[in-house]
Amino acid sequence: MLSMMGNKHRMERSTNIALVPVEGDVDVTTAPCLRRMVDALVAGGCRRIVLNMADVGYIDSAGVGLLLGEMRAIRSLGGLLSIVNASPCVMHTLRICRLVDLMPVSWVGERRTIEELDPSAEPLWRCSLRVNPMDMLATRAGVRRRLSHVGLTSDELFDLTLAVGEAMGNAVDHACCECSAISMACYSDRVVVDVTDCGCGFDAREVAARPHDDVERGRGIRLMRLLTDSVTIARRPSGTGTIVRLVKLLGQTSLR
Repeated sequence: MLSMMGNKHRMERSTNIALVPVEGDVDVTTAPCLRRMVDALVAGGCRRIVLNMADVGYIDSAGVGLLLGEMRAIRSLGGLLSIVNASPCVMHTLRICRLVDLMPVSWVGERRTIEELDPSAEPLWRCSLRVNPMDMLATRAGVRRRLSHVGLTSDELFDLTLAVGEAMGNAVDHACCECSAISMACYSDRVVVDVTDCGCGFDAREVAARPHDDVERGRGIRLMRLLTDSVTIARRPSGTGTIVRLVKLLGQTSLR
């Protein structure tokens, strides 16, 4: 039985990003259900869909056809479909069918190690801009335009822009939107984006301590971590407010 919103997992969605837990094998009997779920998300405006296949042990040709068709449909609309937590058997099937060459795929337990940035390292370039709460689209466009020249693939740029948009949304929603700002820096091996505000301050570690509070924030944090290589959230060292740091590594394209 394939379930996208069963008791064990629940689909998480924020703005135009959706994390869909796929429970059970994806075969000729279950692929139509997953197709309807993905199509409904796309029809509702979602353009970034992540399929969590931690509980999938098998994919047949119908499942492969589903993934290929949905990937093409979403890309035609400027979006992106990816897979996370694929088991060894699922990864083997995806490699045989060359899907790993066409879409971002990561296997179960995989996470890149991010070394601490050398304090003496100088960025190749740095820029900043204010978050315009009255025109978030223009701010996101400005971020994308500035990051389009740093060596990220189109998929990586898409994900990082979405993650920055998620952090921007939190800043505007939970803090004084007049003081929210974005700082971007490019180093030889990574891009670092800081989103700051001057609200009451927030530490990501508090989410675990308050499981029934800040549910929306906790969901946004998980989505940002799916889209980037590292996310740190803490109170600003001086003054009031929060700093969200997003890191995307360069020179290491989709995990295969």
